[in-house]
Amino acid sequence: MVKAVAKSRQPAADAVEEGAAKSSSWLGVRIRHARRVVHLTLTQVAAKAGCSESLISKIENGQATPSLAMLHRIAVALDTNIAALTTEEAPLDGPVLPQGKRPVMQTGGGIALERLVLAKRGGLLQANIHIVEPGVETDGQIVHAGEEVGYVLQGTIELLLGDERHIIHAGDAFTFSSQIPHGYRNTGSTVARILWVNTPATF
Repeated sequence: MVKAVAKSRQPAADAVEEGAAKSSSWLGVRIRHARRVVHLTLTQVAAKAGCSESLISKIENGQATPSLAMLHRIAVALDTNIAALTTEEAPLDGPVLPQGKRPVMQTGGGIALERLVLAKRGGLLQANIHIVEPGVETDGQIVHAGEEVGYVLQGTIELLLGDERHIIHAGDAFTFSSQIPHGYRNTGSTVARILWVNTPATF
C-alpha cells in the first residue's frame, strides 16, 4: 500500500510530522514490548503485517513512524489494538476528559488522533477525533471486526468504502460495518476534524 502523503506541502503538515518524530521513540518501545509479550520475532510480525522486517526494526528503534494503516496491521499482528500501543498515560480518574488534557497520537503522513476514550483492558468502545491535513489520505483501506459511526466536525472528506466514494461535509454523519474495506482522504483546503467511534475496541 502507498503511504499517506500530503499532495501539497503545508506548514501545519510539518508540525504534525515533527510531532510524529518525537513520539516515534516511545511508540517503538511499546511495539517491541508487545512483540516480546506474544513471543514473536521481527520476521514473524513483518509477515503478519505484510511489510519488511527492516521496517519493523526501524519502527521499534524509533527510526521510522508507521502510517495509520500500517500501525493497524502491526497491532493486529501483535493481537492488540492501536489505542493500547499509543495511549501514553494511564486512564484519568472519573468520566471526564477535559479539553486540552486529552492525549493526541501523531502518525506518519499528516493524520493525528485525539483520544476521547482512553485504552483499557476489555474496553468495548473507541472514540477519537481524526485530525487530517489538507490533501492527506490513508494508505489504503483496512478491515476489522465491528461497527463504526462518524460525524464531520470541520472540513470535507471523501469516505472510501470498498469501491464506493462518498463526499462528506461538516455536519454530515456516516455509519458502516468495519468489515467493509475503508479509508478516507481530505479533499478540502483546510484541516478536517472527524469524530469517529467504533466498537469493539480493535482499532
